[in-house]
Amino acid sequence: MASWYAIRARGTGAEVAIYDEIGAYGVSAKGFLAELGALPEGTPVDLRLNSPGGSVFDAVAIHNALKRHAGPVTVWIDGIAASAASYIAMAGDEIVMPENAFLMIHDPAGLVMGTAEDMRAMAEALDKVKGSLVSGYAAKSGRTPEEVSALMAAETWFDGSDAVAQGFADRLIEPVRIAANFDIGRFRNAPPVLVEAVGVEPEPDNETDGAGTEVTDETDQVEDAEDEQAAAADTAQPPAETPPPSGAPPDPAAIRAEAIGHARAVVDLCRLAGQAQMAGRFLEEDASLDEVRAALLAAKAEAEPEIAPHHPQPGRSSAARPWGEIVARTFKLKG
Repeated sequence: MASWYAIRARGTGAEVAIYDEIGAYGVSAKGFLAELGALPEGTPVDLRLNSPGGSVFDAVAIHNALKRHAGPVTVWIDGIAASAASYIAMAGDEIVMPENAFLMIHDPAGLVMGTAEDMRAMAEALDKVKGSLVSGYAAKSGRTPEEVSALMAAETWFDGSDAVAQGFADRLIEPVRIAANFDIGRFRNAPPVLVEAVGVEPEPDNETDGAGTEVTDETDQVEDAEDEQAAAADTAQPPAETPPPSGAPPDPAAIRAEAIGHARAVVDLCRLAGQAQMAGRFLEEDASLDEVRAALLAAKAEAEPEIAPHHPQPGRSSAARPWGEIVARTFKLKG
């Protein structure tokens, strides 16, 4: 899969294009921050956004890095800046939106499995994350934190005119063709006009002027680790289960959707098992979900050897492994 961002020199400034889901199944924000920090001090930055969001932690890191950048930052919302992508947009000194572009804010969400204490800890973490997001949206828009919090809770979508009127954008420009290969249907309030408009994602302009060169990220996807984990996200391309008819070209959208679905299943399994750092290796090896489950079970057994109960419960084997059963069954239908 392609990197979700590109940073390239353009004359006296730099262009940053984020045209995909942020962070989760491509490279992490670490490489983005390194490349942004390598720009000469005071470099003007044009940030072009067309993204459904992604990792809120990556988005917060990117937002803060852009705010620290010494040069002016102009954000151009080329189509969609939803969820975490809208928070990145708030780092702009000026935010420019076509009339038919969209910006969306909503509450952060997360997955957790465990005890009641685990659930409460997740709720507290989400509250803290929301507090940080509220501050950023309120600082840009001039609205009160209470107003912003209510808009987030309602999953609010703004077109260009609404965003400017509400303070979330600064300048309106002429409409553009909205096209993006994003799963907009996962949002509960996505505008029908946007759902209908979603098509094939336009690629950012790859040309450079003068001595400008394109810079891409080569860093890791899950932690601060190895180059091999950066390659993992780029090589996770499982073949389609049903080949296209003879002579018909493969459907890029279907291949991409299947690759993303497989990567999500692998990452979710690793997180469930408390072994998030293993996801990169599994993706690099193009491991099947059955192979991932088996490896996670083996890692769990090695780290925490099971102790059979002294008094087995009726109807349940003393060798039963609740955690193992959960991992073994999770995403089984997707395998």
